[in-house]
Amino acid sequence: MRIARKAQAGTMQSSDLMVVLEPADELRVEIESTVKKQFDPLIRAVVDEVLARHGVTAGRVRLTDRGALDYAIQARLETALQRAAER
Repeated sequence: MRIARKAQAGTMQSSDLMVVLEPADELRVEIESTVKKQFDPLIRAVVDEVLARHGVTAGRVRLTDRGALDYAIQARLETALQRAAER
């Protein structure tokens, strides 16, 4: 699956995150987080798992995290993916 159109989900409030998806020729994941030093590998693992489960092979994925837990990361990313696929 390629991300075909721009979509987003989430907020910039504490303990949440904003996910923005955009079309691109290759898969790029960019993470900006207030807890990046401590949790970057865990955040990436959650993102990679969700993208793999949905078969995403191309697109730009930008996450701006404010300390969200893993279930929130999954939910926001899946919502953005559904919005990117809606017509």
